[in-house]
Parts: sequence; C-alpha cells; structure tokens
Amino acid sequence: MLTKNEIILASKSKVRKEILEKNNIKCKVIASNTDEEPIKASLVNEGASPELISKNLAEIKATKVSSLNEDVIVLGADSVIDLENTIISKPKNREEALKILEKLNGKQHYLISSVTIAKNGSMIWNYTDKAKLTMKKFSLDELREYLSKISDTALYSYNVYQIEGEGRSLFSKIEGDENTIMGLPIKKIKEYLKDKI
Repeated sequence: MLTKNEIILASKSKVRKEILEKNNIKCKVIASNTDEEPIKASLVNEGASPELISKNLAEIKATKVSSLNEDVIVLGADSVIDLENTIISKPKNREEALKILEKLNGKQHYLISSVTIAKNGSMIWNYTDKAKLTMKKFSLDELREYLSKISDTALYSYNVYQIEGEGRSLFSKIEGDENTIMGLPIKKIKEYLKDKI
C-alpha cells in the first residue's frame, strides 16, 4: 500500500529515486520492466527524433505501471544520448562502453530526459528537457583508465558517465540542468505536483 502523498516511480534508477526523495517527494518503486530496445528500433525506423523516442519510452513505462495501480500518480522517465541526431543506448558491457566514449570523444552531444505522469493508465502530463555536453578529447588509454574507475552498477545504470561522480571530469562544458543530466528534470515535476500530492 502507498502511504499518503506517495507516488509510484516506474523506474529502477537509484539516482531518480534519490532526486525525488531529496525534493521531499515520497515514492515507491515499481519498475515497468519494459524491453526498450525493440521500441527504440521501431521508432528509429519510423524516423522519430531522439526527443520523441525519449518521450514515448517515458510514457510507455508510466502508463504500463499506472494501468495496474488505480488512482495513484505514476512517474515514468527516460533518458537518451543524442549524438548528431543518432541515439546512443546504454552499454551492455565494457567494450560497448569504450566504443560509446570513443564516439563522444571530443564532441558535443545532448542528453535528453523525458518524464511522464500517468493516472489510471493514461498520461496526464509530460515534459522533456535537454542539456548540452561537450566532451574533452582523450586518448584511448585515458578512456580505458576512466572506465576502470567506474563500477559495473554505475556503468550500466547511468550510461557511460555519472555527472555526479567521476563523469564530470570528462567534460569541458556542461550546459543545462544537472538533474536533467542525471535523468529527472525535478523543477518542472515539483511545479506540476505542487497541488496534486
């Protein structure tokens, strides 16, 4: 059972849960367990923009959990890396992580975070924000050294960089909201939830 003023977070992300709790939003985690890759692939084939893909995935997660939990506010979220209008997914292993870092090396990319709030199986609100990150130029050895400092959990949970940890050192410039980069544009969520919980 949910306690009063508690919402459901349809995400296993520890960082998203922490952001909500730091902002006095009580939440219970019920992961949607959505297989994102076929959905992403289908949307890419249809020519969907990275923003639209992120928005759709957040909506699918929120409405899926919401349809099984009546009269409760459910928050779903999704983040994607957009490099020159191409989506970069989370790595499945360290080799993939290194390849991703090589692609981003010395370039500018966007981190897009979308959030959807659903109730009784329907989306009632959504918001998408993006931040621009410029990665410094590193040698292959430096990238390998960086990866050796990152735990498996961090690597697979937060894409290839953790902006709140080691990852900050990868960038020469970060433009945008740090919470968006960590996966949850909390300011807008708080504004929306102000009178709802």
